[in-house]
Amino acid sequence: QVQLVESGGGTVQSGGSLRLSCTVSKSTARRYCMGWFRQAPGKEREGVAAIDGGSHTTYADSVKGRFIISRDKGENTLYLQMNSLEPDDTAMYYCAAGSIGGSWICPRADLTADFAYWGQGTQVTVSS
Repeated sequence: QVQLVESGGGTVQSGGSLRLSCTVSKSTARRYCMGWFRQAPGKEREGVAAIDGGSHTTYADSVKGRFIISRDKGENTLYLQMNSLEPDDTAMYYCAAGSIGGSWICPRADLTADFAYWGQGTQVTVSS
């Protein structure tokens, strides 16, 4: 079982920055597929960014050039650096861990990976 705990959310003005963290309970998860997702009220959950078992990343078009996903394997922590925040970025943000094709050594960064483990979320609010 893998437990994920997000932190770092809050309220920020438009144009500001926040860094989200996700602590992963299982040290062997350092090679899992990891991702950040978000869900705004009344909207479907959407993928934001993903990272593979190494350092390859992929982003949703809406955040490309503004957000950076990274992982510190030594500390079993996933990060999402969010810059130039906009009111449309307001949402609950979740981190997730998973596999591709049953492999828990993630071969590629993919927002459609089988994310089996999810955190409880951290709220990000961007005021205009």
